[in-house]
Amino acid sequence: MTATRQGTPLYRDPTAPVDTRVDDLLSRMTLREKAGQLNQRMYGWDAYRRTPDGGFELTDALHAETERFAGLGALYGLLRADAWSGVDHTTGSGARDGAELAHLVQRHVVERSRLGIPALFVEEVPHGHMALDGTVLPVNLAVGAGWDPALYERAAAHAAAELRARGGHVALVSALDIARDPRWGRTEECFGEDPYLAARLTEALVRGMQGEQGPDGLFAPDKAPVVLKHFAGQGATVGGRNSAESELGLRELHEIHLPAAHAGVRAGAAAVMAAYNEVDGMPCCGNRALLTGVLRERWGFDGLVMADGLAVDRLARVTGDAVSAGALALGAGVDIGLWDEGFTRLEEAVERGLVSEAALDRAVARVLRLKFRLGLFEQPCGAPPLPSPATGRDLSTALARAAVTLLHNDRGVLPLSAASRVAVLGPHADTVAHQLGDYTAPQRPGTGTSVLDALRHTGVDVRHARGCALTGGDLSGVPEAIAEAAACDVAVLVLGGSSARTPDTEFDANGAARTVVSEMTCGEGVDLAGLRLGAAQHALLDAVTATGTPTVVVLVQGRPHAVPEAAERAAALLTAWYPGPWGGEAIADVLLGRAEPLGRLPVSVPSSAGQLPVHYNHKETEYGGYADDSAEPLYSFGHGLSYTGFTYGPPRLSGRTVEVDITNTGERHGRTVAQLYLRRLVAPVWPRTLELRGFRAVDLKPGESRTVAFPLGGDRLAQVGAGLETAVLPGTVEIRVAESARRALTAVPVVLRVGQSFTAPDETPL
Repeated sequence: MTATRQGTPLYRDPTAPVDTRVDDLLSRMTLREKAGQLNQRMYGWDAYRRTPDGGFELTDALHAETERFAGLGALYGLLRADAWSGVDHTTGSGARDGAELAHLVQRHVVERSRLGIPALFVEEVPHGHMALDGTVLPVNLAVGAGWDPALYERAAAHAAAELRARGGHVALVSALDIARDPRWGRTEECFGEDPYLAARLTEALVRGMQGEQGPDGLFAPDKAPVVLKHFAGQGATVGGRNSAESELGLRELHEIHLPAAHAGVRAGAAAVMAAYNEVDGMPCCGNRALLTGVLRERWGFDGLVMADGLAVDRLARVTGDAVSAGALALGAGVDIGLWDEGFTRLEEAVERGLVSEAALDRAVARVLRLKFRLGLFEQPCGAPPLPSPATGRDLSTALARAAVTLLHNDRGVLPLSAASRVAVLGPHADTVAHQLGDYTAPQRPGTGTSVLDALRHTGVDVRHARGCALTGGDLSGVPEAIAEAAACDVAVLVLGGSSARTPDTEFDANGAARTVVSEMTCGEGVDLAGLRLGAAQHALLDAVTATGTPTVVVLVQGRPHAVPEAAERAAALLTAWYPGPWGGEAIADVLLGRAEPLGRLPVSVPSSAGQLPVHYNHKETEYGGYADDSAEPLYSFGHGLSYTGFTYGPPRLSGRTVEVDITNTGERHGRTVAQLYLRRLVAPVWPRTLELRGFRAVDLKPGESRTVAFPLGGDRLAQVGAGLETAVLPGTVEIRVAESARRALTAVPVVLRVGQSFTAPDETPL
């Protein structure tokens, strides 16, 4: 007989340890109920509809799902709003009534569950909660350009608070994909091309969203468990094609694509999502060596593993049918599915002997443990107050401002003089929609600020012409743009791409864009064979620069487009990535010198797609350029200019610390990002040209000098050894501190001979 306390089942006792409550509840469940807990069923927006009086009612589809398993394990996207879901401000729930909708659904789920088990509400939070009235943050690539984990941590905390206030529980956040081929449409979801930078930002994400857990790992009411996606290697798919195979050797996987995940696990991430791609012949959601061997056994991860949408059913190509596909995924280490059929038939898989009930129990226990840690059994419908929208806007703008990256500034055309007559041109000049990125909910009219509006609000004498569209070859607007440029002191030409989905977009069953429509040139399912902008944009660039008016090109983009003409002909060049709704303000502040350009490139920028790959941390082998082009990137990883200049002295060793003196040699206050790179001279395996292993932002007044110190612990010196173990291994390394990877190649190094003694007992190498 199951234990009780004074007649109350142990799982209902909030004073009992979480694991005790889990064991008690699990012992009371039928096989059918257990299988139900491992299913994240249906599209959440199909669970409700608006009523004529403005309220909500539940649909037959939700009733059918809760009847199927006598409850519901998890529900995806109840609050999601976008072109795929079709949810907008007339049909969905906003900030004021989101919690009401969540409570309505949760009450229904608990009532249909024999044991009163609540559901997890899982929501997309890629760059802010993807719901109506949610704060939209700059995309991950912009966050990577900021090189500021502390700022990102604060923004992540705000996003978690918004999610929980709306009744959501679990945040799906891209963090683990490493941008190795910018033709991939999801490059905007990556923090960049470097594993160390991605690891530091992933840690910040986990700390911000999850906060400090209480006893038994309980989450605060305004904090949300994070599902880090995607695990692993999805950023290296062949040809930059979405969901394609990843031809990765195990060393490349461990050195480049796993460090961010390992950092997230060490920071306490509640869950990871298995990626679509395959690793060494097996899709990630069926890859036991990856999900169990690496994640659980080597790293000690005891959290939840979620499959990506419909990914489990793809395994039927290997196993032969959906039942065995579900069994393969469960046996590999997946705990909860997403929309697939395979996990709905786990009861049958157990009865057929394809998987043991003990394996099923382990997965169910992880799902239940997360529900207990969220306090859902005590407050299944609880929601904290909404955080201040003004705080969200401030954080979004701060992230955008930190991401604006000055790539060149010939003749000091920037910052602009407030007395200048400025022609603001280009398809991105007067738009907010194309600043937002993929996975963005519809915005209320008037939300955000374009570059044009932001400059107008400063009092600058502004003239405007669009010139052309983002896509296509229509040049009819170019003459007007030429006339405006010729009549002004300077032209600001705002070009780029867009991930904005429209209602006429056709979608796959998992939400990826099936066909490119309108001006969408980036995002999930929108991969490019080349990296050029639209033909009309290049024609507009040629025409405006030919007027002789000094031209500042601003690129608003979700991937590094190849625009060598801007590097050659523009007086100044900036990139802002997708900076979010208030990105126009951030760009205008930098153009006018009201803010310093703080961004540094999180990816190398090629001059053409034919050069790819151009990431800085390739293996150190001797190879030349192409017969018809250079092999070097147009701008290197880490590059970014300020409105002042800096000099870096030679590095020096002081005990287990490397120090370098940095001086502001200009006439303005400015910030530089000191980047510490290792170049391994003698190592047990073939080394990479450079490895980023530290960075620090340094603010200096004109003429000011400061000594910057980097401790040399195991996290900086560790490497993946011959047996794929990660540790500090004996060898000789050069330590270089510079403003970018390219500068590091010619910077004065200091040589360090590394031994096992560099790993202190309390340090765990990456």
